[in-house]
Amino acid sequence: MTNLILPHGSNELKTLYIDDDLARASMLSAAAEMRTLEISSAAAANAVMLAAGYFNPLIGYMNKEEALRVSREMLTLNDLFWPVPIVNLTTDANALDYTHGEEVALKDPNVEGNPVIAIQRIENVEKLSDEDIDVIVTNVFGTHDDNHPGVSAFKKQGRYIISGSIEVLNYSYFPTDFPQTFATAPQIREKLTKAGWSKVVAFQTRNPMHRAHEELCKMALEQLEADGVLIHMTLGKLKEGDIPGDVRDAAIRKMVDIYFPENSAMIYGFGFDMMYAGPREALLHAVFRQNAGCTHLIVGRDHAGVGDYYSPFGAQEIFDEAVCSSLKIDIFKADHTAYSKKLNKVVMMKDAKDHNKDDFVLLSGTRVREMLAAGQDLPPEFARKEVAEILMAYYQGGA
Repeated sequence: MTNLILPHGSNELKTLYIDDDLARASMLSAAAEMRTLEISSAAAANAVMLAAGYFNPLIGYMNKEEALRVSREMLTLNDLFWPVPIVNLTTDANALDYTHGEEVALKDPNVEGNPVIAIQRIENVEKLSDEDIDVIVTNVFGTHDDNHPGVSAFKKQGRYIISGSIEVLNYSYFPTDFPQTFATAPQIREKLTKAGWSKVVAFQTRNPMHRAHEELCKMALEQLEADGVLIHMTLGKLKEGDIPGDVRDAAIRKMVDIYFPENSAMIYGFGFDMMYAGPREALLHAVFRQNAGCTHLIVGRDHAGVGDYYSPFGAQEIFDEAVCSSLKIDIFKADHTAYSKKLNKVVMMKDAKDHNKDDFVLLSGTRVREMLAAGQDLPPEFARKEVAEILMAYYQGGA
């Protein structure tokens, strides 16, 4: 018996991974006789998220009509709330030859030898027009600027949209590269249940955690009277300059081991490429944290943002839209955080009385990366000494 929050859009979690060894071996054998398609990194990440139950209750890749409706209205064709299109796009015009009902073996672009990651039963293959592309990127990313890394990555995937259900045969490189960290939604739910947690706060990160992140987690734990925090990190493809997953993982584990109360935090990761879609991506983060059993998601300044494309708290404001009401997960709104010289700790600036701007040391992941790249020591207001040592070793090693 579990007291965990229900998954999004269903009473039970649906995963698309073929768990039975014999069935999986049979499908791999059958795949050798199928037409094959090497898919994009984004489509492979979508397959992993579908396999792992994070994208419950979806059963595969969306068609053109559904992708456009999700982009405009955040609703699927059966009126399920969903914030971003989950698609398989390709540049390969030969995909137009696929027939309805045909099974195609999808090959993983991120693993040597390009093994089959999934089998897709074709619903349709359609071509996106310039207008379709513009509708999707403008609504999802808030811009059609090709300098935006998410817009650029989306457009490079291609114009042919291949829809249909999938069955997934492996989790790509994630279990091999991150054996202690990668976890599926059912696995996390099992861990939460075993720990006796029911009120669980999720913290999303693509960066090592600096002092502000640490304190945000602790503030949320205390103010929500939560059982624990799930530190849930992106393990997929990032933009150039972001710190790789193994380094981030080591830094976060060191910080939790030393500075968090015992049994108050779990550290896991998920196999998905960052979209840098700001508010829309924050909504997606909420969906799959609910699927993982979390009741709350910490959403701070410029959540999942990049550059100056989004307003500082747009990712919080979007949760107030009526269409989001079907989500059961709540958000913990984090204000601007800074290190208070007066109080010698990280605080939310709105709660710091009798302070002026000179009393604060402003913290940001971007500033941390800039200092590390320049070979500068991180001050204790920015990062714990043990965390800084791990990050400095990475940068001095030729990052």
